[in-house]
Amino acid sequence: MAKVAVLLAPGFEEAEAIITIDILRRMHIEVETLACAESRAVVSYNNIPMVADSTLSEKRETRYDAVVLPGGPQGSVNLAASEEVVRFVAAHDEMGKYICPICSAAARVLGGNGLLKGRRYVCSGDLWQDVKDGVYIDAPVVEDGHLLSGKGLGHAFDFALTLAARLLKDEAPVRDHADHIYYAW
Repeated sequence: MAKVAVLLAPGFEEAEAIITIDILRRMHIEVETLACAESRAVVSYNNIPMVADSTLSEKRETRYDAVVLPGGPQGSVNLAASEEVVRFVAAHDEMGKYICPICSAAARVLGGNGLLKGRRYVCSGDLWQDVKDGVYIDAPVVEDGHLLSGKGLGHAFDFALTLAARLLKDEAPVRDHADHIYYAW
């Protein structure tokens, strides 16, 4: 079974995180939420408290099939500023695991730390204008090898469903589930 880490820093965009966690778990993909903070308690962009499964520090040596980085104006800034997050993402990237930023995380976390490496990506707003090591593509979801990026909250279902299909290596059950939740994917 595929295993995914969702990194939650203070100020994370809660809907991007929860939609992704929900879709992946519905598809029977194991998800661990990791707080990028001193404790498991993290407060989201809209001041919703959440208790993660573990802290990133506790799981820094664990390897996952995918690492999801939700956005959020402050959440992505906090992820980008964390050396531990950058090392964790870089290690997974080097192993060919899926790296999955959504919204501002692609520009701030990956672009801000030289982790795009010339690959195609999407992010929210005009943050792409400051990114020097990637190729911005204006689309809901952009895939380039094992980098899978989502534009933002309005495309969170597309992002999560695409990730589920890639991890399962089969779109059919994901399409069936999208129909089940009345989502045209």
